[in-house]
Amino acid sequence: MTAKSTVDPKLLEILVCPVTKQALRYDEDAQELISEAAGLAYPIRDGIPIMLADEARPLEGDQKSD
Repeated sequence: MTAKSTVDPKLLEILVCPVTKQALRYDEDAQELISEAAGLAYPIRDGIPIMLADEARPLEGDQKSD
């Protein structure tokens, strides 16, 4: 069994941030979906994105892209 799960690319195409309704970026290493607009990272557990704002962690300044 591998430590990392992958998320279906088709699922990633349709998922949006529940807070901003904008696109998400997949961080495979951290197993998170990143919402640059909201400054939140949504966890992926066992290959399932947890799209609840209460479960998301705030991004630190160094994780936001230019």
